[in-house]
Amino acid sequence: MTTSGQTPVQAAFDDLGAALHSVDFVVVDLETTGGSAKDCHITEIGAVRSRGGEQLGEFQTLVNPGVPVPPFISALTGITDAVLAGAPRIHSVLPAFLEFAHGAVLVAHNAGFDMSFLKAACREVDTLWPAVTVLDTARLARVLMNRDEVRNNKLATLANFFRAETVPDHRALHDARATMTVLHGLLERAAGFGVTHLEDLVQISTRITKEQRSKRTLADGLPDKPGVYLFLGPDDKPLYVGKSKSIRTRVRSYFTRSEQRGRMMEMIRIAQRVHPIPCATDLEAQVREIRLIAEHRPPYNRRSRNPERAVWLKLTAEPFPRLVVARKIGADSHRGAHYVGPFASGVGAQRAREAIHTALPLRTCTPRIAKSIRSPACISAELGTCCAPCVNPDSHDKYRELASQAAVAMQDPVRVVTAVRQRMRELAHEERFEEAAREREQLRALLVGTTRMTERLLLGSTAEIVAARAQGRDWEVHVIRYGRLAATTLVRPDEDPQLAVAAAVAAAEHVSPPGWGETAALPEESSLIIAWLWKSGTRLVSVSEPLSFPLTAPQRFGEELPKPTRPSDPSQRISAPAASHKSRISLAAPDSTASFARSS
Repeated sequence: MTTSGQTPVQAAFDDLGAALHSVDFVVVDLETTGGSAKDCHITEIGAVRSRGGEQLGEFQTLVNPGVPVPPFISALTGITDAVLAGAPRIHSVLPAFLEFAHGAVLVAHNAGFDMSFLKAACREVDTLWPAVTVLDTARLARVLMNRDEVRNNKLATLANFFRAETVPDHRALHDARATMTVLHGLLERAAGFGVTHLEDLVQISTRITKEQRSKRTLADGLPDKPGVYLFLGPDDKPLYVGKSKSIRTRVRSYFTRSEQRGRMMEMIRIAQRVHPIPCATDLEAQVREIRLIAEHRPPYNRRSRNPERAVWLKLTAEPFPRLVVARKIGADSHRGAHYVGPFASGVGAQRAREAIHTALPLRTCTPRIAKSIRSPACISAELGTCCAPCVNPDSHDKYRELASQAAVAMQDPVRVVTAVRQRMRELAHEERFEEAAREREQLRALLVGTTRMTERLLLGSTAEIVAARAQGRDWEVHVIRYGRLAATTLVRPDEDPQLAVAAAVAAAEHVSPPGWGETAALPEESSLIIAWLWKSGTRLVSVSEPLSFPLTAPQRFGEELPKPTRPSDPSQRISAPAASHKSRISLAAPDSTASFARSS
């Protein structure tokens, strides 16, 4: 499952030109406590995934909303407070659903309702809403169905018309199954109008504006290559920066019915031209995008607008250290302060802090502790969650030992892992499952932070890494210096790879060593590079010094961490629906046996 501690990355817009038979659709249906996502909550999620008419998997879970279910909702759905008493909360199930739906087009009947609740849930658990294409079967039905065929476009009416085996009954999975049947029926109808690709399907259910039609020529002459594109305004200042595997296809999509975002419509009205920057590899495009957004701060970019921002958890260098959330690694790192991170937000850092506090009762108060006792002990001392060095001079040595153990735990978290696991077992035995889940999320946040720290310490201290990865018959080669992408090249089958690598290294950007705990790049860029290096199939060509983690590094607790890789075949990661409240998703990365050598 994923966690909010991950560094947010501006998501690319998937190519809308995919043939419908190759597109993964995830039909989702929600049951809720009411009609508005502003003050109501999800009580059940049901989803079905399919491709080419073949079902790949199902997802179903009840969700404890944390509030009573209104009687009229219980009468409609059969979902009562008693039914939801043992169900997980949304922060436990939402990551699993997003993983189930990853890479697919989301489909719902009256999609605005379901999407509003899912987006609200993402905000609630501090998770980014993915950039996905959404289809509304109700809207498609209004375009494709004749009035003499169905009296209305309600789900029950359409399910009956298309002879769905499952009758909609206001239960999420049943309604999702019925909606999938309706979707397949509508796709057959659309095929009769020549709709064979996803872009066509999106277009027939939306409208194109006058501004979009008038600006279509901005896409003329753009390269059909991967890279970055900049929408420029009247003064040639960047309005928006994006990336795509095909610059031309992506930019064209802004001038079709598929683009309905209000802020993008406003941007299109202002834009005067589009500047393309072709890139040799997808990693280069991602990095260029981040750097350009950081440099220009385009007003219509929302994600990644401040990629230099990061949050760290710091053990202070005070006489009686405490854990605090910091915005940067300070000079006190040379005076005894310890850091882990970066985290995507303060929420992740606070969760990591709570995990350490579970094992090591450090003080949480903020006043500087004086040598003389000036005030009574706080509530933490009375509860036994702090040894209270502020009022108990005899505990000073004990507190310093706790602080020393906390410093060690920020590099080797085994003590915290053991304590949190024990606490989770105790809570589970007492059937306090929600608290146990919260402890697990806190532990995950700590492991994410400590893992990132060890990765950045490794990258930030390595003068040069040259690595390669197969891309079809070509090889993409990256030169990384102190965690910064310094050069990129694409080696063709008819080229000498050694000469190509030597040329890339010779032309690579000069990069100065960074400070302790940092890399020479923005945190988001380093995260992308780490993900690429760690990806199955990446080959090291040369390194300036050996790459290794200490035996005590947090990477050894990999089973506690969110999995960074996803298989290309969703059937490998989607399981059959579970009978309980859990939906299990297995992640498997395909092996690569290719080697980096000149092709014959």
